[in-house]
Amino acid sequence: MRAAILSRDGYRDQVAARYGKNIEANTVHHILPRETYPEYKLKSWNLISVSHETHNRLHDRATGALTAEGKDLADRTARRQGIKLKDGSDNY
Repeated sequence: MRAAILSRDGYRDQVAARYGKNIEANTVHHILPRETYPEYKLKSWNLISVSHETHNRLHDRATGALTAEGKDLADRTARRQGIKLKDGSDNY
């Protein structure tokens, strides 16, 4: 699945691309965390190619929780997919 997502995204960091930057991706990020939303863990719309640096910005590496940037991405994705986040938008 990882290889398919990286290929789909042209091996480019999709978060950086949103801001017009062209950065190589080497990681696949679960937008809605697989621990909280296991039902979406293999859905291609929930997976995005990012660089290692971007991935570190999306997660607090000490706790594993999403950062504000990661929560924003999750909120936007959930809205696009018509998903109501569990216990409101602050519970990821």
